[in-house]
Amino acid sequence: MKTTVEFEKYDFKQAIIRHLHSTLGTDENKANNHAWWKATCAAINEHVLEGLRKTQKKHYINDTRAVHYFSAEFLMGRLLSNNMQNFGVFDDVRDALKALGVELSDIMEEEPDMALGNGGLGRLAACYIDSLATLNFPAIGYGIHYENGLFRQEIRNGKQIERPDAWRDYGNPWEICRPESIQEISLYGYVETKYGENGRIQKEWHPGSIVKGLPWDIPVVGYEGGSVNVLRLWQSQSSDHFNWDVFNSGGYVDAQRENVQAETISKVLYPNDDTEAGKELRLIQQYFFCACSLKDIIRRYKRAHGDDWSRFTEQVVIQLNDTHPAIAIPELMRILVDRAELDWEKAWDICTHTFAYTNHTLLPEALEKWPARMIQKILPRHLEIIYEINHRFMQEVEAKWPGNNDIKAKLSIIEESSEKMVRMGNLSVIGSFAVNGVAELHSKLVKENLFPEFNELYPGRLMNVTNGITPRRWLKTCNPALSELVSDKIGKDWPLYLDKLQGLAKYAEQKIFQKQFMQIKHKNKVALAKEIQALTGIKLDTNAIFDIQIKRLHEYKRQHLNLLHIMALYRRLLENPDYDMHPRVFIFAAKAAPGYKLAKDIILAINKVAETINSDPRVNKKLKVVFMPNYRVSQAEKLIPAADVSEQISTAGKEASGTGNMKLALNGAVTIGTLDGANVEIAEEVGDENIFIFGLTIDDVSTLWDKGYNPYDIYDKNKEVKAVLDWLETDYFTPGEPGALLSIKHSLLEGGDPYLVLADFESYSSAQKEVDLAYRDKQKWAKMAILNTAKVGKFTSDRSIKDYVDRIWKLEPCITGHD
Repeated sequence: MKTTVEFEKYDFKQAIIRHLHSTLGTDENKANNHAWWKATCAAINEHVLEGLRKTQKKHYINDTRAVHYFSAEFLMGRLLSNNMQNFGVFDDVRDALKALGVELSDIMEEEPDMALGNGGLGRLAACYIDSLATLNFPAIGYGIHYENGLFRQEIRNGKQIERPDAWRDYGNPWEICRPESIQEISLYGYVETKYGENGRIQKEWHPGSIVKGLPWDIPVVGYEGGSVNVLRLWQSQSSDHFNWDVFNSGGYVDAQRENVQAETISKVLYPNDDTEAGKELRLIQQYFFCACSLKDIIRRYKRAHGDDWSRFTEQVVIQLNDTHPAIAIPELMRILVDRAELDWEKAWDICTHTFAYTNHTLLPEALEKWPARMIQKILPRHLEIIYEINHRFMQEVEAKWPGNNDIKAKLSIIEESSEKMVRMGNLSVIGSFAVNGVAELHSKLVKENLFPEFNELYPGRLMNVTNGITPRRWLKTCNPALSELVSDKIGKDWPLYLDKLQGLAKYAEQKIFQKQFMQIKHKNKVALAKEIQALTGIKLDTNAIFDIQIKRLHEYKRQHLNLLHIMALYRRLLENPDYDMHPRVFIFAAKAAPGYKLAKDIILAINKVAETINSDPRVNKKLKVVFMPNYRVSQAEKLIPAADVSEQISTAGKEASGTGNMKLALNGAVTIGTLDGANVEIAEEVGDENIFIFGLTIDDVSTLWDKGYNPYDIYDKNKEVKAVLDWLETDYFTPGEPGALLSIKHSLLEGGDPYLVLADFESYSSAQKEVDLAYRDKQKWAKMAILNTAKVGKFTSDRSIKDYVDRIWKLEPCITGHD
């Protein structure tokens, strides 16, 4: 093992006791699990911080080109297990604790998930910074140090209730405060135009308020400890900590008001933007972390190069993870033009050779737009810069398409609707040297449907980098038994070379290996069933099919299609108790955005249908439904190894990629899915016979809308669909509250079924029958499951990062070694 630290003679037992005594001030006789966890983290941290020091020293000495990954989310999960695995000391630490009478598995449950993200976007960012460290590429992640994250989800009477996810209540052992690198950020105010001695127009922004950005660093340990990179997260603080004059004159609340307003910026991930105040806060959040991060990057660059901007684009590349950080483009222009006093052309050349943009969605609502008046209020200088960028860009468009005002209106950064809006997606494409989609199909649609004119104007700028996941967390750490079996068969270096999983394919029809593989799956199901019973009180048959859909709750992900099929199965069982089906457990876990009413109604419906089915003795030997509250990374790590079936059922053309589909397939779950996102590439890898594909294709979807889709046609013709939807009107699932679930029926009929749930229902139902039949053939299913694990080596985040490096970032590895 090539690591920055040596472990051969390291006594973890003594180190843990030492930290229990000297760091925590307690004794092994009275320490609780939380204290043991903190002491263990402190013992590991000795090596984490030593690796960090050596890595940063090496990067500084070599003046490395680095990628700076700007993301509004980093869904890190727990780090103790991950860091032990990456250093290769998991067994040593477990044995040391056992000698002290402590179970590692117990104390690991003390660790809260870092609540720094919501879904796939944030988890992808976490996988990528893991791979960057593993592959020894110089990199820094930049984001926001959210105090509360999204929210902790409770389920009360079937409804989602949001509670603060205060992950830092008792401190976090993995983060380091860096007050020496505080940045000050301007907001509001006005812009003054001045004229210099040489006649040069100068702009000076007079801010209305100043906010401090306090950085917290989370070290990111690469596999085998070769490099330890940094995730730097910004916490907002008031620039004036406390107004004593106001306080002493009796204004106790007023004295704190500025503090509270400033600190609100990093209070919560994605404030509800249904209100004007929520929109403002969200825009301020985005600017705050981008401005802090750019200042930090420039500070580090100037330490080596002074005021010479000629090497900036050689040293710095910034990846915008979706449109959330797009405001960084005008912010860098402001710094270069107003502060460094570069002429516009030179500044724009630097800017457009610094930024690259990852598009994550084809959904219009996810391509952010901000009211121009709001940017004018909060960031007055930036709006001027955006107008100037757009003015010059429109000249490019005119040169390419003379007199074509339709194309100008489509490509303009400014949308001239009832209110002027700034299109952050267009700004991101115009201000970047590379734009990538995240799956072959998605990237094709970005070129052909979303940004075809940009693709014509800037040939080669739009490209693909298929997403990936880190196998260190998503197999080695979360599924240790399967990890050991894989190592026994193909060697121990597969976490670095995931394509070696292909070596498992030759065992797919070997009965002994099939038995070993499926025994591990069953043990994982038993462990999950125990967890579910403790959490929900629901007892499960572990011989049933565990059918799992875990992801953000959104109409396009179609949890309600899954629900309608469950209701149809329930109805079939009620009509015919001998209905032929293998026992199945449907497991959901998802959070809905607080302001997304229909998504919350779908959660309510899932829970109410589950309550009814699970308490019905006529069917519950064949059918159970579970909704796991408060979905998060640590919960996913328990759900994914236990899944038999992976539900990836988004409407074709709506899911950019998906990464849950990759994690589940890697752990031997068989996918039921549409030809959408990365499902297309998974199907290519595992083979059509080892995946259940159903539903409309993208071309079918387009044709259906062109013809004029009417969901009532299906409702009127398909008796089962009609019966199930009509059921939602009654109080069968909500006794005493008829119509409580009616909004779902309304969205599918009067609402026009925008995500074609009813159009795909029959095909989905047929595919589920195929799943049922295939599972009964134990040898066939074992082969399918094994081949899913064996054939998804392509989907490692290491491959994704190498693609980014080769196609976009142009980095060189910097191996730390020993000093």
